[in-house]
Amino acid sequence: MGRRGLHVLAIVFTALALVPGGAHLFALPNKIDLDVEPYFVVQGIYRGWAWFGLVLFCALVCNGLLAFALRGRGLVFALAAIATVAVALTLIIFFLWTYPANVATRNWTSVPADWRQLRDQWEYSHAVNALITFSAFCCVTIAALAGSGRSGS
Repeated sequence: MGRRGLHVLAIVFTALALVPGGAHLFALPNKIDLDVEPYFVVQGIYRGWAWFGLVLFCALVCNGLLAFALRGRGLVFALAAIATVAVALTLIIFFLWTYPANVATRNWTSVPADWRQLRDQWEYSHAVNALITFSAFCCVTIAALAGSGRSGS
């Protein structure tokens, strides 16, 4: 697969990774002050969304392969590398803050005493990840546009 194909895959998977993060980010203002019962009811809409994790790993791999393919190419390499690091950072944030909240609440089916702190941790970690993923999407897209005038980009 050539660089153009890697660019397309990196852009597509990074865009797909932005979908759940964007949904969480834009839902946050409506959810953050909910009481326990409505909050746990609303959380039920996310059942099955764990499959989006596969998209994140695909985005990480595609952006990483793209950065590797663009090494030595200045700005386009730097942008692809930043996108790779950004996607990796979202996974780190997920496993440090989001996933532990999922575990503590049994995927939002069990109400622990510290549920409010877990809610905030979960909501804000998703919001931060949405912004980071958007940055990765911008970087990989700009890399494609900046490199489009060169053969094999």
